[in-house]
Amino acid sequence: MSTTSPSPGEKIAAALRRTPVYVDASLASALPAADRRRLVAAMAKAPVPVFAVIVPIVAGGTWSDGDQLLTVVHDRLGRDGVYVGFGKTSDTIVAREWRGGRSEKYGSPHSALEAAWAVNFDRKMDDASLYTRLTRFTDLIVSGKGKAEYDRLSDEIEARAKEREKRTGGAPGGGGRGGSNGALLGTVGGAAGVAVAAVAAALVWRRRRTAAAARRPGDGLLLPRAVFANAGKATEDELRAQAAREVVAFGEALDAADVATDDDRPRALVGRALDAYQAAGKALDAAAGVPDLAGVLVLVDQGRDALASAAALGAGRAELPPSPLCFFHPLHGDGSERVDWRPLGTRRRLRVACCPACAKAVRERRSPDWLLDDRDGRPVPYFEVPGERSVWAETGYGQFREDLVERVLRGDLDR
Repeated sequence: MSTTSPSPGEKIAAALRRTPVYVDASLASALPAADRRRLVAAMAKAPVPVFAVIVPIVAGGTWSDGDQLLTVVHDRLGRDGVYVGFGKTSDTIVAREWRGGRSEKYGSPHSALEAAWAVNFDRKMDDASLYTRLTRFTDLIVSGKGKAEYDRLSDEIEARAKEREKRTGGAPGGGGRGGSNGALLGTVGGAAGVAVAAVAAALVWRRRRTAAAARRPGDGLLLPRAVFANAGKATEDELRAQAAREVVAFGEALDAADVATDDDRPRALVGRALDAYQAAGKALDAAAGVPDLAGVLVLVDQGRDALASAAALGAGRAELPPSPLCFFHPLHGDGSERVDWRPLGTRRRLRVACCPACAKAVRERRSPDWLLDDRDGRPVPYFEVPGERSVWAETGYGQFREDLVERVLRGDLDR
């Protein structure tokens, strides 16, 4: 008589029937037994059952998405309550609440999602242990202050963003494109919102939790950085849908924009925005994977930068300096920091703009979380794909060369 082995979800559910904290064997050291006991004791005080599912989230692995994991485990366990686990990486946590067998992801009775993002947003949690982060999450569930704390931290983030804009004259990241690094990038490639809510059916990033951390100047014309809060966690299909929405929204913004183009510079900027829109649509049509879809968002971002600058000049204000996205992984969002980085196997250093997490990794001599592409059947950092085969590697997604739009329009994606 044959028997069927339990699925990974069933194994986790079986363990949760004995204790509300499940830790994968590979992560045992991250949450030692003593910490687990203390966490269980804290969870017992919650007004609703709380289950922690600590399993690595790995692209292409058994679990590639935290929400997917929590959904499967809940279905197998069959118990309502709050479930918490890792997001796309161990740096973030995600949570969902089930009541009456139905998922209540947003605005749940105990603000589970908001509590998770309050922990993610809290600077005090940046280097905190897993136990500390999970305990903080549990305390917010127990106290019922998850939403209030999320709102408080969101307001702080927004205040810091506004203060930064004042100090930099409205330029969140600063720094231009071009310069001598263009030639060096060729060596690397060969050697190795609140602003725009144009689509009503947007994904998670339309929520205030991400928009509050992503406000940018530009009279609503710049691409909201909230887009990238979800883009980095999306599946390829979700990212493709999101990129398509952004292209449509950009087209609507172009149609609706009332920009005075009597002078040469605003006229040139509007022309560049139109070219970027055309290039984004072309890149979307040809997109064969995540690197190409990231490129679509880069092109939309460049086009919106140009349109916002044209509008500013037409209104008698200063032009907005372009703000590049993270060199290592454009889906991380703003390249708000600049670091000197030496690609493996070379002696040359590049000056690159990247997100704070990647900047920290470079300074600590660790590998950043770079965007992967395919080279001869194996995944490699996108910039290690030969430049003659990848316009993204050749230009660093436009960070080192100013002609990314022109290259896409002339057909470089088809090489």
